[in-house]
Amino acid sequence: MQEQTRAAAERAAAVHAAAERAAAVHAAAERAQRTLDRTFTLGLLPGAALNVAPPSLRRLPQLLPLNHWWLSHLIDARLDAFHRTGDEHRLRQAESVLRLLRVRNRGLANDYFDDMGWLTLALIGLFDATADPRHLRDAEALWQRIRTRGWNDREGPSVAWREQQPAYKNAPSNGTFALASARLHARTGEPRYRDAADETVGWLEQRLVAADGTVLDGVNREGDHRVDAEWVFSYNQGVVAAAILERAWVPDAPAAAARIARAALPHLAPHGLVEGETARADHAGGGDAGLFKGIHIRYLAEVAAALPAGPDREALTLFIAGSTDALIRTQSAARTGRVGDDWSRPAPPATFLSTQLAATLALEARWRLDRMTRAPA
Repeated sequence: MQEQTRAAAERAAAVHAAAERAAAVHAAAERAQRTLDRTFTLGLLPGAALNVAPPSLRRLPQLLPLNHWWLSHLIDARLDAFHRTGDEHRLRQAESVLRLLRVRNRGLANDYFDDMGWLTLALIGLFDATADPRHLRDAEALWQRIRTRGWNDREGPSVAWREQQPAYKNAPSNGTFALASARLHARTGEPRYRDAADETVGWLEQRLVAADGTVLDGVNREGDHRVDAEWVFSYNQGVVAAAILERAWVPDAPAAAARIARAALPHLAPHGLVEGETARADHAGGGDAGLFKGIHIRYLAEVAAALPAGPDREALTLFIAGSTDALIRTQSAARTGRVGDDWSRPAPPATFLSTQLAATLALEARWRLDRMTRAPA
């Protein structure tokens, strides 16, 4: 009887601790969303994030750049908040971002196939949240544009990075295309999407996945057929792992995805946090690389949630928890809720939308992972 009482007390304590963690992560994710609201948006289009940096009359040009793929991830972030809270306001924000992108870009397409891949994924997310067939039609139209204009046989059948460099192939373009293809197959049942996912993943595994599972960034960037073996970025690891996982018709997909998800962690995060990535990619900071870690954790969380209990899920969960715990501590110490590219240190005087988006995506992903893997009471 005494052992039963002790066991019941331990279970109750574990449930209480899990509830406290869930509340803390929920609060951090909500604060990250409010920081996006306060710091990067204008009142004319609530939630649309017109600014890439905090507003300043002395730096008006910061209002002008259109960061197409950043806005795709902002749609994802707002959808994450909608699914976490059920708040229709967050769903309306996601749709307002899409309207902004459509107006400022004069349509949804551009010359970069990775940009269009990220937007295809965001449109699929909007379709899932709203059941509005227009979002699915737009996703299929973008997919077809990538397939028609981006797919060619140079360096092997795969997607180019952009229209102006048809012979340069990389992981972002092909990872997003493979993932979008698998998700479109799941929603339409059309074999062409399944076949495209299989072919693209096959090319990635043959050309850009190293023997240890690390995803290399691209091939033939300078026209010399060379693989960029020194370019290893976290978001590539995440999206390729997710593309492999999403092919539900492949029996060993979860195990193969786990291998990719774990492969680069010793190199990218030797001390538990991804280090130095922004400096390697952007030098001055404030650019695309600010988003990388958030995308990485978003997709690693998807892989972890799909795995059975065991060493792979434990390793990914510990990495995601450690990264986001550091982020929560840093965020909590800042009055504004802003964070920097280094999640273990206070934010610098100016941060950019890409960096704040990464934190938001990561915190939302942590909340979903905790909810999906939490043991029943």
